[in-house]
Amino acid sequence: MIETRPYTRGSATVPLGSIAYALLLAVLVAFGLHAAFIAGPAMRAAAQDDLLRTIAREDQQFCDMFGMRFGTDAFVACSRELSNVRQRQIDRDTAATEGIL
Repeated sequence: MIETRPYTRGSATVPLGSIAYALLLAVLVAFGLHAAFIAGPAMRAAAQDDLLRTIAREDQQFCDMFGMRFGTDAFVACSRELSNVRQRQIDRDTAATEGIL
């Protein structure tokens, strides 16, 4: 007599290591998507705000050294010229990176 066993599909057909690996991969993808779409823009905005505060503090310290106090027309002119100096430096750095300079 031939004994037949019904085909049963259970957890024994998929190795536990594969399930763990797939779960780990899903968690890593979720964290990556969170970093790219949610945390990334917030971090860039925070870095930009920090840069602006740093530049304002540097402007105030530099202009104060030469007697141009915050809130005066002289300070505004000093700050504008420092901005021009920074932009020219960025232009030089960009040109050097591109091999033009």
